[in-house]
Amino acid sequence: MENPAAKFNLCNKTHLLATGFGSGLAPFAPGTFGTLAAIPFYLAFVYSPAYIFILFTLFTCVVGPYICGKAASDIGVHDHKAIVWDEFAGMFITLCFVPFSWTAIAVGFVLFRFFDIVKPWPISYLDKHVHGGLGIMIDDIVAGLAAGVCLYFIMPLLG
Repeated sequence: MENPAAKFNLCNKTHLLATGFGSGLAPFAPGTFGTLAAIPFYLAFVYSPAYIFILFTLFTCVVGPYICGKAASDIGVHDHKAIVWDEFAGMFITLCFVPFSWTAIAVGFVLFRFFDIVKPWPISYLDKHVHGGLGIMIDDIVAGLAAGVCLYFIMPLLG
């Protein structure tokens, strides 16, 4: 039986983006590796005005359903674990809530992974009931929002 991950072609721009530039092809914890791979892209915006990063994050969310849906369709597996563009979007959303700091990145990473893995309601509901490219993205978007709100309230306590 062929491994569906072997169907990803990193020369295909959609597959390259969907797999988080290949980070989602990690042999274990692809979502975690995808989230980690998003951090350098966030760092590229550290010296930009906040609205630029927010626009970039919105763009990531808007094109995400197409990228994720097309990659899933190409390999014939809905929400394959190697598709981590949704983790990029979720991590970016998480970090929109606070100013840059290494502490914010670390705590935001843990919070986002928590909400993405545990999937409390309504994240779990959306994960099960929304399909296609939007279905791949929506649970991570909401996990990013939840993590971002938590991060916003936690950061002042951390100094």
